[in-house]
Amino acid sequence: MSERTVLGLGGNVDYEVVWDSATIERLVVEHDIWSVDLSNAVPIDSERNLVCSLLAFLRDGVGGERSVASNDLVERFAARFDKAATLGGTGVRCALAMATLGVRSTVHLVSIDDHVRRLLPAGISYLCSADGDTFDPHLIVQYVAGDRVQSHDLDLCAPHSNRIIYVHDPPNREMRLHPKLGEALSQAEVFLVSGFNSVQGKELLSERLSQLRAHMGRLPATALTFYEDAGFHVPELRQVVHEGLLDLVTVLSMNEDEMQEYLGRPVDLLDAAELVRALSELRAIVPARTLVVHTKYWSMALGEAARGYRGALQGGVTMASSRYTFGDAFDADDYHAVQRFPVHPQGAAVVEAVEQTLGESVSGVPAFVLTAATPTTIGLGDAFVGGFLAASQGAQPRP
Repeated sequence: MSERTVLGLGGNVDYEVVWDSATIERLVVEHDIWSVDLSNAVPIDSERNLVCSLLAFLRDGVGGERSVASNDLVERFAARFDKAATLGGTGVRCALAMATLGVRSTVHLVSIDDHVRRLLPAGISYLCSADGDTFDPHLIVQYVAGDRVQSHDLDLCAPHSNRIIYVHDPPNREMRLHPKLGEALSQAEVFLVSGFNSVQGKELLSERLSQLRAHMGRLPATALTFYEDAGFHVPELRQVVHEGLLDLVTVLSMNEDEMQEYLGRPVDLLDAAELVRALSELRAIVPARTLVVHTKYWSMALGEAARGYRGALQGGVTMASSRYTFGDAFDADDYHAVQRFPVHPQGAAVVEAVEQTLGESVSGVPAFVLTAATPTTIGLGDAFVGGFLAASQGAQPRP
């Protein structure tokens, strides 16, 4: 087992479905869906509501994660499309990304089956808290900018590429911790915490946080503890995690969708003045030691020792860009190729303006200019985390 880098807390198998507008349009007719029905807040307890949710995300060009009532619903919808079974969960995808740079890790799993055993590379060790095999695939639908749905009174065209995750996963909802997690953490230099967004009961979540704190008590004082935010299935439980864990977290990270959820409004990511206001407000809402926000145009660190994370931010942006451009099979050569890409000029201008305004409390790097006929939007945040953590340990591929 490799305990220098421990990545948790849950993993899973993903069904990555291939977008097909014709199939979606048939479902719109079959379920008699109209523009007034679209909502990304509707409970996902039927295929009709799943389609209403999916189209609302497409309309807005944003991503998210939602809880689904049953696995049967996931299987029924996925069966309508071409799909691939891949490994998911922030910790697992982060481990896969880090492995491209030769960084070994241990992942903490809450479920396992033959897909996991087959797809997890030999260089990644694991602890699994499950008593037996289970299979609860996550449905991931990705779309690219320009994907269109025209049916009934709908004429939707995706303004941006993104992905939506639909989940019915009892093991991740329960989030049992392995009794030897603390032992693994006793040697760790890096610990990633993620996955609490799947827990749906306050009492259970509080219990798990208490157990995790006990395990984390064995971390070396110099360890980097990284918390990656996510779309909470029960939004009010996000604050429970903050209250129960924030004092132990070195870096709290989120993407642009999650930032806008905190703020309760959309933010123009290329308007420096608006962004300064948004980031200042976000710092008040989420008083983490260091706050990281990663977006399609830039990534920034705010707060304690922000300037010291510039290299890690660059590693995160490079890793996510490699996945976006080259897909699941990207490698160290692809990572190195991305390093030569031109940077996004508007993203660079925004970073410079924000740094000039906020001073030493912020550090940022622009995104790259990326072109891909079939971009990968699944797992970009996970790849960013993998690149950030690998770079924080000095890992870089050889040219």
